[in-house]
Amino acid sequence: MRSKTSLAGLLLALALSGSPAQAGDMAVVVHPKVSVSDLSFAELRKVLLGDRQFWSPNEPITLLVRAPTAPERTILLEKIYDMTEAQFKQYWVAKVFRAETASGPKIVISTQMAMGLVEAIEGSVALVDVKDVKPGMKVLKINGILPGAKGYPLR
Repeated sequence: MRSKTSLAGLLLALALSGSPAQAGDMAVVVHPKVSVSDLSFAELRKVLLGDRQFWSPNEPITLLVRAPTAPERTILLEKIYDMTEAQFKQYWVAKVFRAETASGPKIVISTQMAMGLVEAIEGSVALVDVKDVKPGMKVLKINGILPGAKGYPLR
């Protein structure tokens, strides 16, 4: 049986931690069938950099990234990639050119589009503002910590 952290579980955990989630706290959401429920920050970085391309041998990862200027993209560039927008684009062009990956991340124009695609594409992963997490969405723990809790790295 796969572990699934729903919005209710997320809110309960946040209430117990004493640290309420605030707008701007980013949650890593994945398709409900993804076999992973907790990643270290280093593992998350490998996933989002395209260095880890499978959740499990038969479960490919599909990266969904917000378009430039979105707050989720800003957090991604600052906290995960440690790159500028230009460096991010160059990174993915080079990675595809070297055949290290078949394609770069799929760019999504809205939070609603990101969440809809996470629900529709098995293996997908996206960063969304915690206030936008809908009931039933699977939220990954990072370093064993949920968004909003003390020590969460994507704040």
